[in-house]
Amino acid sequence: MIPSFVHSFQSEWLKKKRSAAVWLVMIGGFFIPAIMLIARFNDFNNLATHNGSPQVWEMLYKKCWQFMGLFLLPMGVIMATSLITQIEFRNNTWKQVHATPQKLTNIFFSKLLVILTMMMQFFILFNLGIYLTGIIPALLFKKIPFPNQSITLMFLIKQNLPYFISCLPVIGFQYLIGLQFKNFLVSIGAGLGLLVAALIAIPWKFGYIIPYVYSAYTFLASNGVSNPLANIQVWAIGYFILFIVVGYILYINRREKG
Repeated sequence: MIPSFVHSFQSEWLKKKRSAAVWLVMIGGFFIPAIMLIARFNDFNNLATHNGSPQVWEMLYKKCWQFMGLFLLPMGVIMATSLITQIEFRNNTWKQVHATPQKLTNIFFSKLLVILTMMMQFFILFNLGIYLTGIIPALLFKKIPFPNQSITLMFLIKQNLPYFISCLPVIGFQYLIGLQFKNFLVSIGAGLGLLVAALIAIPWKFGYIIPYVYSAYTFLASNGVSNPLANIQVWAIGYFILFIVVGYILYINRREKG
């Protein structure tokens, strides 16, 4: 069982190299940190003070997540998940995939694992970008000190895990939709439509019922503004499990899989 799943994962991993999702992850991971670095150089007179602050990394993470968490992160997840999910539809290769000696369960979960792994890659690149944003000025100019706030494992978990969890229901729903519809625009359109609805619903006290709002809620929670009616992380995991279970049942029982 495990060896066959590994082979399925390797196959899916090779196929994603031909997808634009790879570039989306790479560019998306460094996009906001690069803009933040330019902004820091533009405010050069205060760079030394900022880098010498005992909360320099917290400041950089907060500013980067402000732009990434509210809109760009869920939009990137929508695009990347849809691109990976519909590789076979775009290349008309589903029949070839199902003709291989792979179990449908392996195909379903190996493709999902590829998406989750790419999501982890994005977070690694995003964190690397923030780190470079902090140290590059110090490397280029002697009068700019290196950040003196340490980065611990717990600090990284605190900064990243809530956002990763907030993305799970978006991945789950886009994966479900992407496997059911051949038209790429259906998956993208549904995701962007729900994202717009989520942004409108941010101030609504029952906005937590729209899972695409969780990334924005996570950012607001990091600034002390949380929804008292729901634990967003629990809802995100619950929605993810629901979407994956429904998607798996529909995929397994679908008569026309090609």
